Amino acid sequence: MNLPNILAIFRMVLAPLLFFLLIHKFENIHQSWINYFAALTFSLAALSDFFDGYIARTWKQTTKLGGILDPLADKMLVLAAFLGLLLTGKANEWVIYIILVREFFITGFRVVMISENLNVNASFAGKLKTAFQMTAIGFL
Repeated sequence: MNLPNILAIFRMVLAPLLFFLLIHKFENIHQSWINYFAALTFSLAALSDFFDGYIARTWKQTTKLGGILDPLADKMLVLAAFLGLLLTGKANEWVIYIILVREFFITGFRVVMISENLNVNASFAGKLKTAFQMTAIGFL
């Protein structure tokens, strides 16, 4: 297990934590502190996305497993954030639905391509889309 894959798994672990922080109402903690912690959790996860790819390419540690873990971790993080924002009424439901349908479609397409041993490397447009989504979530 190399460092980029560990970072992707770290992002996968942070996704359910983020979802929990977004939807759970804590009794004895002011909500603004929870919001800050959720924002910090999301920021750490988003940074891990940048660093896992950078390290994998720079240190020549790209692997087939990493090619599966990285987009899966991205999807988990975006799904956790969008669903949490949707369930708390902090985001427009139709925008979220459109984005999530697209994400599930692309993920299914990637799984089929991987099963056929076809190249599924992330494109620049896909990386840009992920960066845009994570930035937009940060502002919400």
